[in-house]
Amino acid sequence: MTARRLVAEWLLQPGTGKAVEVPARHVLRIEQVDGGQCVDFNAFNLHDYKEFMHCGRTRTVHGFNPGTGDFLWSAPPRERAMFYILADSVGRNDVLFPRCSAYVYESTYGFRHHTNCHDIQAEAQREYGLTPDDAHDSFNLFMATEVLAGGEVIISRQDSGPGDHVELLALIDTLAVPNVCGADVMRTSNFFLKPVKVLLYTASDDDLAQVPPTPVLASQRTPADFRNPVIKADRELRRDPAYEPQFLGTPLTVEEVAVELTDEELAWLDGYEHAGLYRGDRGAVLRDIFFSWWETQYVTSPNGAPSVRRAASTSPSNP
Repeated sequence: MTARRLVAEWLLQPGTGKAVEVPARHVLRIEQVDGGQCVDFNAFNLHDYKEFMHCGRTRTVHGFNPGTGDFLWSAPPRERAMFYILADSVGRNDVLFPRCSAYVYESTYGFRHHTNCHDIQAEAQREYGLTPDDAHDSFNLFMATEVLAGGEVIISRQDSGPGDHVELLALIDTLAVPNVCGADVMRTSNFFLKPVKVLLYTASDDDLAQVPPTPVLASQRTPADFRNPVIKADRELRRDPAYEPQFLGTPLTVEEVAVELTDEELAWLDGYEHAGLYRGDRGAVLRDIFFSWWETQYVTSPNGAPSVRRAASTSPSNP
């Protein structure tokens, strides 16, 4: 009986990500260190970057919150299972929300420079010659979202703790790119950014035995089936040995701010509705209260959506 074997391990700091080659029959484990941290996850076929993980297809097959026993599918026209979710200790992952971006933070919050998932993703995958245009919608691990009856989508605080994890078994050779979500002013990671651990294993026989069969159909087309089969550029993904990470604004720093509270205010703080999420950390509770208030005062678009104002009508041809 073949057992798992640890191949590599990384600790991803806030504001960073890592492009990881995950061959078929290997397991990628993404694990909480302190808890409460969202992780954006992208993936490509290692031998053809035009085949990539597709949130839309995954969403239609498995719903808004894929978990243990579900697959991550590639985009049409390939539509293959790229990963199988072996384990998910929390059961709250999202394929509904897009990654946050620099535009979101400037438009909604007025931050000209702010760490964000798109820039982190783009920088991490640059190690393999990919550009910002090659980033795609993320599988948002540990992110608590839901769709309300009227169609509104919301982000809630999450309750993942230290050691909580998601394990993905690669079914084809992949380039996986997890990154530590940069949303520190949203509920996404409970208003604070924390590191996460990434581990790569060879899969055990027990791991492989858990994967149910998936269909192999004629409609799962490759470039050989295209009317124009000529590829304009080399599509093999190879690591750039000269790559040096250049993540925006890193390393991130944390500054402690002293806040004086009365005994009455401390008692109220300890009784706050969401205090149970923070395991007695009063500073984290106070951050939650402050940013919750700040959202109601200064954020006019829901869930950090870009703020857009309709232009005033100037003529019948410009409605």
